[in-house]
Amino acid sequence: MPRARTVRNVVLLFAALATITRADSNAPSPSTSLSADQIVDNLVRKNSERAQALLHSQATRVYRLVYKGFPSDREAEMTVIATYDRPASKQFKVISQSGSRIIQDRVFKRLLESEKEATQPSMNASTQLNRDNYTFQLLSYEPSNTGGQYILQVNPKAKTKYVYHGKIWVDATDFAVTHIEAEPAINPSFWTKKNEVRHDYKKVQSFWLPVRNESISYIRLGGQATLTIEYKDYQVTDARQPVSKK
Repeated sequence: MPRARTVRNVVLLFAALATITRADSNAPSPSTSLSADQIVDNLVRKNSERAQALLHSQATRVYRLVYKGFPSDREAEMTVIATYDRPASKQFKVISQSGSRIIQDRVFKRLLESEKEATQPSMNASTQLNRDNYTFQLLSYEPSNTGGQYILQVNPKAKTKYVYHGKIWVDATDFAVTHIEAEPAINPSFWTKKNEVRHDYKKVQSFWLPVRNESISYIRLGGQATLTIEYKDYQVTDARQPVSKK
């Protein structure tokens, strides 16, 4: 899915939890001397290019939610085939479900509905990772096996439940977000006192796509809900790929 949507989904996870109590070889070489503005310029440009190039993607997702607290511990799991088609079509096919019915009905179902709603143009524009919606501060640069990463602090200009504040890791060659550690800009529910999220992305062909999300909500009554989403078996269609002739 396009980078803007995957980033926006960070905060959509929290609203659901509260109901229970890319890249190409032409990128510049890694450099430790780029400013925050230069990094953000490259990030926004490359995100746009990848979004335009991604025609279709399909992946298997495994959702797991473990809740411990009042009135009782609960857990559930759901496996879904998620399909995206440009410009904004997203479909989900539930393959299997097990565990708590309340989690299946109130959390998993709402997560899928919220993600489809989030593809609407008005919401998409207000949650893009760009200067219209966020401020950026360069914190550091760290070497890595893939050539290095920039670490930036991001803060939303307008606080809504669909944006977040925290740190992002940006690949210094592809200028794609590889990791996120964040919290929603506003608390999605009175019943949660703190919410944390960690997202990891991997490179699939020319795109950086989600590989694992972990969201933790701490409940005021003492409970804790941990949601993980594992992504696997990606199938991706790139508009820049040559069409084979039969």
